[in-house]
Amino acid sequence: MTSPLSRQRTRFAGRQAEHFAWRTEGRVAVATLNRPERKNPLTFESYAELRDTFRALQYAEDVKVVVVTGAEGNFCSGGDVHDIIAPLTRMSTPELLEFTTMTGDLVKAIRACPQPVIAAVDGVCAGAGAIIAMAADLRLGTARSKTAFLFTRVGLAGCDMGACAILPRIIGQGRAAELLYTGRAITGDEGLAWGFFNRLTAPEALLQEALGLAASLAEGPTFAHAMTKKMLHMEWSMPVDQAIDAEAQAQALCMQTRDFSRAYEAFAARRKPVFEGD
Repeated sequence: MTSPLSRQRTRFAGRQAEHFAWRTEGRVAVATLNRPERKNPLTFESYAELRDTFRALQYAEDVKVVVVTGAEGNFCSGGDVHDIIAPLTRMSTPELLEFTTMTGDLVKAIRACPQPVIAAVDGVCAGAGAIIAMAADLRLGTARSKTAFLFTRVGLAGCDMGACAILPRIIGQGRAAELLYTGRAITGDEGLAWGFFNRLTAPEALLQEALGLAASLAEGPTFAHAMTKKMLHMEWSMPVDQAIDAEAQAQALCMQTRDFSRAYEAFAARRKPVFEGD
């Protein structure tokens, strides 16, 4: 008999998106911001659709890893000046709060989905685009990547969509403060040296590098990856002793999975384990 919980699972193969490109390659999903004529800016609609897509991924049975990238040599130039910035100047406070809450919910959804998220960043990665890259679990870049948290350049605070909480944990408090106060762009090499990027690659090889990394993660233990992601985020607010106790419970749960048994059986038989995600 099918359980009520299993009936909530859904398949993402063949899923269509209206405001960005979406495809699946095996167990890897690729979201491509695709307004290249304006360096792939976000609109009210694409913000909302991205948020809803990442929220729905917690129920996806066929997506194990997500790659986020941009079309034609740029990642994302942030909120569209004409489609977002101009209307914001005419909104009331409740309307503005509704918008900023929605953008923050996108970051929450990226962090809450169980799949590892990889940002493949080339060219311009600015404003909300830099935030999306920041919210990903792993970031691949190129030497020509230009990442800028440029909110102060348009008269806003650097504390946007979780930047003041998340960015210092990636690159350190002083470096994050510099970027959030000045809005200056960092190059790919600087981003790599600071730990924002996990690695750099040639622009023409970026997406394949990201897909290769994603495919290798998709072959791993699904539940264990989801638990790793969950604990990486939860332990930010825990004292060390509490984190150790939480990890003991998390690991005990992982030891009950069939993938854990498969790994032991493969080791005993001197073969590579084949994980099936249960």
